[in-house]
Amino acid sequence: MKKTRLWLLAGLICTVAGSAWADGLESLEAFVKTVKSGRAEFTQTVTAPPREGQPGRAKTSTGTFEFHRPGKFKFDYRKPFAQSIVADGKTLWLYDADLNQVTQRTQAQALGSTPAALIASAADLRALQADFALEAAPERDGLQWVKATPKNKDGQLQSVMVGFQGDALAALEILDSFGQRSVLKFSKVEVNPALPASTFEFKAPAGADVLKQ
Repeated sequence: MKKTRLWLLAGLICTVAGSAWADGLESLEAFVKTVKSGRAEFTQTVTAPPREGQPGRAKTSTGTFEFHRPGKFKFDYRKPFAQSIVADGKTLWLYDADLNQVTQRTQAQALGSTPAALIASAADLRALQADFALEAAPERDGLQWVKATPKNKDGQLQSVMVGFQGDALAALEILDSFGQRSVLKFSKVEVNPALPASTFEFKAPAGADVLKQ
């Protein structure tokens, strides 16, 4: 379950006035064009689908997120478990500290229709539209929203809602094909910080098992 949650680390519908529908897409376009790097803290809540009449269980984790467009990003989970997801532009690395295990995948094969592609990988809106159907959604919780639906129906991702406060990324709401919902809320967001190249370098810890997929 941990690994499934990580991979899902790396979008809804009602009628509103036309001006509101434009806001989310405009924010996404401005974000992709102008925000080339970023740093933030995040809180992620994953809720499993309800079973046998019982409500779905929710699990919360926290950590930090950094990215440099196109194609480099890093999620560091700190609580309750130490885990990392690092994309260096060629390879996607997943590290589970409890298991001392690293999973290595080719980045191009792993990222196409994922939330990470929406916020860190694409160079422009046209690149996103190659993998996602994008549509603006109603304003909610003081944020402008875009729904992104993968064009590839064979993946694990059903949809992603991307929330912006102005042009700043504020939230992701991810629904997978199993009905699991993951909500990430970003805080202390820094726009276009100078991030050293070493931020996105990954070296397997001594003694770790490395699995290539």
